[in-house]
Amino acid sequence: MTFPLIEAERVTITALVPPLALIWLSAATRTERDLSSLEVLQVGGARLAEEPARKIRPTFGCTLQQVFGMAEGLVNYTRLDDPEELIVTTQGRPISPDDELRVVDEEDRDLPPGETGHLLTRGPYTIRGYYRAPEHNATAFTADGFYRTGDLVRLTPTGHIVVEGRAKDQINRGGEKIASEEVENQLLAHPAVHDAAVVSVPDPYLGERTCAFVIPRTDAAPGGPELKEFLHGRGLAAYKVPDRVEFVGAFPSTGVGKVSRRDLRRALRELAVQRSAEQTTETRGN
Repeated sequence: MTFPLIEAERVTITALVPPLALIWLSAATRTERDLSSLEVLQVGGARLAEEPARKIRPTFGCTLQQVFGMAEGLVNYTRLDDPEELIVTTQGRPISPDDELRVVDEEDRDLPPGETGHLLTRGPYTIRGYYRAPEHNATAFTADGFYRTGDLVRLTPTGHIVVEGRAKDQINRGGEKIASEEVENQLLAHPAVHDAAVVSVPDPYLGERTCAFVIPRTDAAPGGPELKEFLHGRGLAAYKVPDRVEFVGAFPSTGVGKVSRRDLRRALRELAVQRSAEQTTETRGN
């Protein structure tokens, strides 16, 4: 555990990915270690949901600094003197004044501030193309050199970015678009939920349905119906409430600490095969 190191070395700033931030928030309620030296906790690598973001300062007594960027270039971060509301609800603004941002619709038409769309960027440290990949570059970049990040975002009047999810993680449920991260943030508001990930499930009628994988805080996990009722009570639109809830002990992760939604979808397929086999066995037994 890192808390003894923070206490011993009087650490003032450190950085985490969101899954670790959730673990720290949970562990901080039980530790006797002195963490008062912490001044800044950076969280990046993936979007930190608003609910846990609001708990950072009350729990650790330090400033949260959200960081959002990509290997291809663009880096955003919240400033240490930003108002608390911007710090907990946005993923910051570009590091360079020469970074250019566009938020566009499916036809590359610019959207007004506040509307969610695809993030395009161009700037002094963002790549102009992938090496020896002309076919990929033709779709990854616009004709005037903007990089298609694949992120769905909206811009605040202050120029701060609010990440709504990845385009490929947007679920199309019978024509209704659902951003996984919006539903995950609502689930994280439940006191018995440690972490949540929402993925798509193929459906012959609607095209896709939603499944929420939930890591409970304790063995006494809330039931699926309880969680659905909780989401309804928070005003979440009915079509956004997960069609299915699965409880797990941990999420598969990528090499950089992000939740692997591809592996979660694979787990769903394997679970479906397993349950089908169990039903077949029961039928034969009867």
